[in-house]
Amino acid sequence: MAKDTIIKPLEAESPSGREGFSALLQRQFEIPADIEAAVREIIQAVRKDGDAALLHYTAKFDCPEFDISMLRVSEAEISAAYDKIDPKILKSLRKALENIKLFHGKQRPNSWFDTREDGIILGQMVRPVDAAGLYVPGGTGGSTPLVSSVLMNAVPARIAGVKRLLLATPPGRDGKISPYLLVAAQEAGVSEIYRMGSAWAIAAMAYGTQTIKPVDVIAGPGNIFVTVAKKIISGTTGIDMVAGPSEILIIADESADPAYVAADMLSQAEHDPMATSVLITTSMAIAEQTCSELSIQAETLQRSETAIKSIESNGLVLVVKDLEKAAAMTNRVGPEHLELFVENPWELLPLIHHAGAIFLGAYSPEPVGDYIAGPNHVLPTMGTARFSSALGVETFLKRSSIISYSEKAFFQD
Repeated sequence: MAKDTIIKPLEAESPSGREGFSALLQRQFEIPADIEAAVREIIQAVRKDGDAALLHYTAKFDCPEFDISMLRVSEAEISAAYDKIDPKILKSLRKALENIKLFHGKQRPNSWFDTREDGIILGQMVRPVDAAGLYVPGGTGGSTPLVSSVLMNAVPARIAGVKRLLLATPPGRDGKISPYLLVAAQEAGVSEIYRMGSAWAIAAMAYGTQTIKPVDVIAGPGNIFVTVAKKIISGTTGIDMVAGPSEILIIADESADPAYVAADMLSQAEHDPMATSVLITTSMAIAEQTCSELSIQAETLQRSETAIKSIESNGLVLVVKDLEKAAAMTNRVGPEHLELFVENPWELLPLIHHAGAIFLGAYSPEPVGDYIAGPNHVLPTMGTARFSSALGVETFLKRSSIISYSEKAFFQD
């Protein structure tokens, strides 16, 4: 193994291996006090001043020439967006949309009723929320529109039966929104699109303004300001989850291709310097070769600096004695994304209890799940996969218990 690799493999049972794994288990999303204070101030301003606060913050941080008349995207602008996008990308978007609908269509639970002979009827009634708000970040200043985030959030809400679906996304400096986002929203059945971002968008959807009616549930990814805002308003409005930085954990045996393993680790590392990328393998040779590949491939990435910083700060490569040990350690981690780069992934799957999404085999890389396969890519992070699940149809549903007693049953009980 080259001496100048970004990270080096560790024996899981060595002191340094134990220390690295302990740090992984203790990862947590910490909110700086100054950011929480700033977000609370923004939320209070939106509750107090409504549209005026949205105008102030959007003009200050996103679009200097922003006017309140620009807040809602017009039907004409949405229609015109179709002429501005690549037809091949529209075809791919519709294919992804079809896959997401097929997968999430199987998630919707049914209402049920149980009638007993003694005159008692018990049951459960499943109903959607009336309105949902979806947040979609600008995506590197609008240069990388997060089309998949639109689809992953909107489709489950629509399948749940939500009638009013609102999307918020920040405008560019010129006040425009990517035509790809507008088309994705239209294709996915979004009812209203607003030019607003960050914490003020979350506050507007939660509490409403003169222009915007409040929603019942807010879902979607965002930066720390968005995440903190969602956490603060969660007592008033439902949210999908409080998500931290992205994570990937890969279990690999000697059959794995180190180049593929490294590529998938970097697919998360390049997102965020705070992202976590972990390999647990039964082979020291695979561990060493993967570390070499990480260094080689990271240098070729457009976001090389981010990827290298992420691997240096939050990367971990551990060598264990067998796959049973790897599975046990993985269950303690509860990763957002888990890849099984082993010869027989279906045999290992029953040992996995806690993971947001599980990818089986060398040809099921994590990006496939993010963009095209169909399962949702809004997943629990920071170990919360131990008790929570991916965003889905149930995120936008409520269950009501039904109780009906006859007179005879009432007096009998």
